[in-house]
Amino acid sequence: MKLPLATLLLSCAAAAHAAPSGAGHDDINALLIEKGLISRLGGQIQQARDSVGEKASSLVMNAMGFLGVPYKSGGNSAESGGFDCSGFVRAVYEQSLGKVLPRRASDQAAATQTIDRSELKPGDLVFFNTMKRAFSHVGIYVGEGKFIHAPRSGAQVRVEDIHVAYWQTRFNGARRVAPLAEPVASSPLPALN
Repeated sequence: MKLPLATLLLSCAAAAHAAPSGAGHDDINALLIEKGLISRLGGQIQQARDSVGEKASSLVMNAMGFLGVPYKSGGNSAESGGFDCSGFVRAVYEQSLGKVLPRRASDQAAATQTIDRSELKPGDLVFFNTMKRAFSHVGIYVGEGKFIHAPRSGAQVRVEDIHVAYWQTRFNGARRVAPLAEPVASSPLPALN
């Protein structure tokens, strides 16, 4: 019997969130292997590597390292007791790519590139209207119709299916975070006469 990915992830969530602050890609990878998540996440991880490269793969792996961390309104880190949705996204992007996103979900939507839902790739952001206002909730797309997020008070960071009726009816849009800027080679200034 093949269990849904979300069920498998939730069964291993308690151990996965034990990743220490500043844990590197190798530390998180080892933890996921130890808990049996790598074999279960193989499709998402491979899709991330194939579609958008190692940075997206690292971002998805880092996000998975926080499975089971409690929701905390205004929370920005596992060490401070948990995350809210935008705090989770912000922390994952900053730790994984050094990219600092705005703090609020609506500001994250405004600061990122709009893409069509059909263009979603692992590492992209998905937004939902959960509080009767646009872009009131955000998560990170991990592939195969799944996203990871800090859902609500009393819950924990988890993976859910974007096609479930609740999320389907509240879907607000997909966004892509601009790639990190490549250093620009400086050219000498022309001499002034």
